[in-house]
Amino acid sequence: MDSTVAAIPVFFGTMGAEHLWLRAHAEQRGPTPADYEWRDTVASLTMGVGSLVAPFVLPKLLAPFTPGKGKYGKALVVTAAAAVAATSVADVVARRTTARRVARRIASAGGVVAVVTGGIAITSTLASRTTGNRMWNRRLVRDLGRGPVALAAATLGWDFIYYWNHRFMHESRYMWAIHVVHHSSERYNLSTALRQPVADALGTFVPYSLLALVGLHPDLIADARGINLLYQYWIHTDTIRRLGPFEKVLNTPSHHRVHHGSNQQYIDRNHGSILICWDRLFGTFEAEAEPVVYGLTKNLDTFNPARVAGHEHFEMLRDVARSETWRERLSFVVRGPGWAYRRHASGARES
Repeated sequence: MDSTVAAIPVFFGTMGAEHLWLRAHAEQRGPTPADYEWRDTVASLTMGVGSLVAPFVLPKLLAPFTPGKGKYGKALVVTAAAAVAATSVADVVARRTTARRVARRIASAGGVVAVVTGGIAITSTLASRTTGNRMWNRRLVRDLGRGPVALAAATLGWDFIYYWNHRFMHESRYMWAIHVVHHSSERYNLSTALRQPVADALGTFVPYSLLALVGLHPDLIADARGINLLYQYWIHTDTIRRLGPFEKVLNTPSHHRVHHGSNQQYIDRNHGSILICWDRLFGTFEAEAEPVVYGLTKNLDTFNPARVAGHEHFEMLRDVARSETWRERLSFVVRGPGWAYRRHASGARES
């Protein structure tokens, strides 16, 4: 059984204990973002359930459209190519003729179709070419076994790859559209840890299966994943302040509170999972100083899980539809979310 599923009773037990502790100290602490709010907690738990179901559902839905494997893979690629061509022609027509309005509508729809179909083609192909078993069969060194040393190596390797994947999810908008779910709560307690993405199948991640190439069995990599996720659970709390010398090496509640902050100096910092040394090494570390303001730079004001999960994808595609060049369309997709938000702000000032 998946260790994260087996740990569900522990999740509920510790959330209950944290809630009781917060209530017991409410008078001396006053209201804080750590307090449980019923609608927020339900939304987090709902998205947690969705994150467990999605890995079984989305790959099956996308499988028929996987280029080179699925029944409709070739049709998907042809559709993407046709949409790119139609949009490119419409862009030229819109700039050079009086039929601007019609051409702009064609370019608007074509740009969205091209981005969606092209994106699915790329992500599904990457997933199909980097499965654990496929990498294992192509491993470069002998099987390292299932002992504690091999498990430690798998856990360390997963942690390193996770840092980069997590960092990419903050630095590219189409990846942020997947991850923004986890940052959408203005609360910060153990239930926030369960507010997980449901659309990982739409992302391009550094494959954890690369660890199989160096002799780490796929089952061992799956164990490393469980260790990684279980570790991340307990650091989503405000009740643990500092851990002394461990703060130098490990990702702690203090470091992860920074990661969830919308304060300017906290944005896109502390991407590590178990170890914080990756952030220190690659220049993304920030210590907790001023009080953390949780949530997004522009909060959603909703507890609807569907809206929370899909709002950034919707807004990204709306930006693509309104763009007039491929440079602008692709920038709204692959550049950082901050670029898009600044672009919106400058456009608003100009109008």
